[in-house]
Amino acid sequence: MRRPTRWGLLAAVVIAGCAPAAHTTTPTAGVGRAPAAVPWADSVLATLTLREKAAQMVWPWLLGDYTPEGSAAWERTTAYLERDQVGGVIISVGSPIDIAAKLNAMQRASRLPLLVSADFESGAGFRAHGGMFVPNAIDLGGATRFPADMALGASRDSGLVAAVGRITAVEGRALGVHVAFAPVMDVNNNPGNPVIGSRSFGEDPQLVARLGSAFIRGMQDAGMVATAKHFPGHGDTEINSHLGLPTLGVSRARMDSLELVPFRAAIRAGVGGVMTFHGAFTALDSGVPATLSRRVMHDLLREELGFRGLLVTDAMDMQGVMATMGLAEATRRAVEAGNDVLLMPTDIPLTIASIVAGVREGRYPEARVDSSALRILRLKERMGLHRARTVPLDSVRTVVGTPAHLATARQVAERGITLVRDVQQLVPLLRDGAPPPRVLSVIVSRRADLAAGREFNAELRGRLPGVRELWVDGADPEADYSRATRAADSADVVVVSAYALAGFDVNRSNTAPAPFAAFIRALAERGRRFVVVAFDTPYLLRDIPQAPGYLVAWGSSAASQRAAAAALLGTASITGRLPITIPGVAPFGAGLMRAATAAPR
Repeated sequence: MRRPTRWGLLAAVVIAGCAPAAHTTTPTAGVGRAPAAVPWADSVLATLTLREKAAQMVWPWLLGDYTPEGSAAWERTTAYLERDQVGGVIISVGSPIDIAAKLNAMQRASRLPLLVSADFESGAGFRAHGGMFVPNAIDLGGATRFPADMALGASRDSGLVAAVGRITAVEGRALGVHVAFAPVMDVNNNPGNPVIGSRSFGEDPQLVARLGSAFIRGMQDAGMVATAKHFPGHGDTEINSHLGLPTLGVSRARMDSLELVPFRAAIRAGVGGVMTFHGAFTALDSGVPATLSRRVMHDLLREELGFRGLLVTDAMDMQGVMATMGLAEATRRAVEAGNDVLLMPTDIPLTIASIVAGVREGRYPEARVDSSALRILRLKERMGLHRARTVPLDSVRTVVGTPAHLATARQVAERGITLVRDVQQLVPLLRDGAPPPRVLSVIVSRRADLAAGREFNAELRGRLPGVRELWVDGADPEADYSRATRAADSADVVVVSAYALAGFDVNRSNTAPAPFAAFIRALAERGRRFVVVAFDTPYLLRDIPQAPGYLVAWGSSAASQRAAAAALLGTASITGRLPITIPGVAPFGAGLMRAATAAPR
């Protein structure tokens, strides 16, 4: 049995209990002994009004951009802190230094310390990156970004997953973030899922449970709260919960054998937080989004599964909860269901007022609000925020995005690369005694994605000086591939890289756009030797079965691009196995192995 650590016991020790402790000291035996001190969280709760306790539960969304004092953006931010007195925030995109500096300023402006959360699904670099400088396309750098979770699923390596969790926590805490909305514990067993896809570890519930638990332990041992999402499971949907309400008619027995398996494992691993799913399970509460269902959040999650940690709604601006009711009613129902944090509501003052109104109207007692406020305050105390709430800016550069962390990201990317098909035996491109082939690299991406193909082509150019490069706007419904088709006739090998193409065809979800599929058919009909590299959805091959070669890179990060190029060149081995099934094409576990044939440069 693994020895528990202080962070591994986070849910059980830090934020245990659904009701507030009495605000009294416990007498000690013996004469002359001082009474035990009241914990900081309990003492603070006793000073708060009902509205102030409700405000602890409401966390707005904020950019991590540079925000000078006196600007309109900073005035809006300070209003959340001084007028509304929110208990926490979710911070989004920005450079590491800008995020850390802004959070420090916010902590100083807030009466009580803030709990800061962020979507760190694929590392702190998922949000803390400086972006690209236009028009020169200069990468401004940032925190470490890892490939999507399915790359980890393809590696099957729980030790590597734990390292990702640890690095994410170390970098995130250096920025002033305390709660990560990761890992995704959804089982992506539906290839048509437009929301989860490669964000999941895979389609096998046991694999998701094992790898997700490793991530949780790695993250929480390093001092950050992990959040398992999206309870009770977002993997078997074909409706985007940002746009509508998904409804699943699966039985409770199916849920016990699939959707709930990873969440049970996460709770056993001591996960500190759980995020909800804005979708309905008819077997649990027909027609009611799980986020707003007491049967799901209290009866199932709290009582049956025994979760005692922080329960956070998915974003309260999503149509999965807002499509059939206003924010005020959704807020009351979320509190009734047992949620501790209402994340990203569109109107902060209205949300706080609605929580209070629910008590005044008798929808729930004030003790319901007390329990959530105390759970939040206890977590702040456990994180030491009552003693020190800011971070030293000078230490950011020594911790965030370091060469050692980037090396781990490269390792994850390389271990996850999966060669699904190689009918023409093109991979690897470099072989002993053979001249390097003439390669045409066709990058298909959105126009706004300045990083697409940047590192991939640079890696190819390092070993194939004559490589030619073409770009096509994959988001254009009338994209013209004729130039690429003609150029392919004078190449020995064509490498077609697909970046974030899923969903370009609005009539279907998670599919290849029609012009792209026609281009692949044209290459096959002309007898070209080519391989497609999927940098987004692994399911693309369903729509382009004519492709003789198919490599999955599980994301478009710099590490994934370099790893994919190295795999094609033969400067790195290929060992990944599919953590999902590509229907009609490749089964779960498929993957062609390739040994490295050339030394890395």
